[in-house]
Amino acid sequence: MTSTSIPAPGIRPFRVEFPQADLDDLTARLGRTRFPAPAPGDDWTYGVPNHYLVDVVEQWKTFDWRAQEARMNEFPHFLTEIDGQTVHFLHVPSAEAGATPLLLLHSYPGSFVDLLDLIGPLTDPVAHGGRPEDAFSVVVPSMPGFAFSTPVVDRGWTMARVARTYDTLMRRLGYESYGAHGSDAGAMISRELGLLAPEGFLGAHVLQLFSFPSGDPAEFEKLEPKDYAALEHLQWFQSVGGYNAFNASRPQTVAAALSDSPVGQLAWNELFQSFGNGTSLVTTEQILTEVTLEWLTNTSATVGRYHYEEAHAQAEPAVNHSPVGVAVFSDDFTSIRTFAERDNDAIVHWSEFDGGGHYAALERPDVLARDIRAFFATLARLAS
Repeated sequence: MTSTSIPAPGIRPFRVEFPQADLDDLTARLGRTRFPAPAPGDDWTYGVPNHYLVDVVEQWKTFDWRAQEARMNEFPHFLTEIDGQTVHFLHVPSAEAGATPLLLLHSYPGSFVDLLDLIGPLTDPVAHGGRPEDAFSVVVPSMPGFAFSTPVVDRGWTMARVARTYDTLMRRLGYESYGAHGSDAGAMISRELGLLAPEGFLGAHVLQLFSFPSGDPAEFEKLEPKDYAALEHLQWFQSVGGYNAFNASRPQTVAAALSDSPVGQLAWNELFQSFGNGTSLVTTEQILTEVTLEWLTNTSATVGRYHYEEAHAQAEPAVNHSPVGVAVFSDDFTSIRTFAERDNDAIVHWSEFDGGGHYAALERPDVLARDIRAFFATLARLAS
């Protein structure tokens, strides 16, 4: 159940450090920004408003990227090759004996940066109000195409393929048993690990289970008023989620614009600010860290490709029998339990929280860390 941060064969250390010329080029491009003609009212009705972009661009011009690099490099980074693909990851073993190995899986748009604030509370729970037995040794990979898991050398990188890759990674690190936590894309990969059910997989803690009505009228008989509110939120998100359709059909087309314009990329990643219809708690500094990382790695083409691969995967629906825990934050996509239990028949933990949303790891990491601990403690009790 334990491992160390000493690189195993086929694993090499890595450090986050970009040339100053890349930062100078970014600053120069920001200085030459041509903003679009503003929409009437300059609000969020038509998409990202000019007043937001102008304000954030001014902050971006003086943004201290080197401070963010230093924060990232507080943790040990590594690279390895799996299935022909370079995979970047952080590996932070706990000092506590018997710590549970745990994959922390990031969102879209997002990166491993989503999860940095979880590492301390999970690896050193005593220092964050937990118990020694709540400790985790964490592995935080970048999905192929994100951050430093580049270049993407072939097609077909579905969530299921990423799940298989991450299982190989955990075995390479010497872990015979492990669990997973994820949001958004990370939640989908976590569920795919449940479907894969590799030997020793403990279970998945997620922020979302993307289960929807099947069309059976009997399903609606079980719904509560809060479930209908969740469906209304889903309808709102579908009305503003056009990037899903574009990424699923022409990801390389939009990437041509994003790769040439940092402000275009900032606008495209509006979900950090707009998810939850104005309730996001993600700070401007956090947004700029995520967007700058994507800009400097020139990954706008590859981070959106998963929508295309999933849309063309033709995967058959399947029920997940592995243990699942769900943390529902009030301003996120709200998983509806009736539908979730249809698709996942071993949900053993379900929590609901006021405040916080799709990026809870950035917004409320301490609350999320406690819920992750609670889920795995439940698994331990069930196993005893």
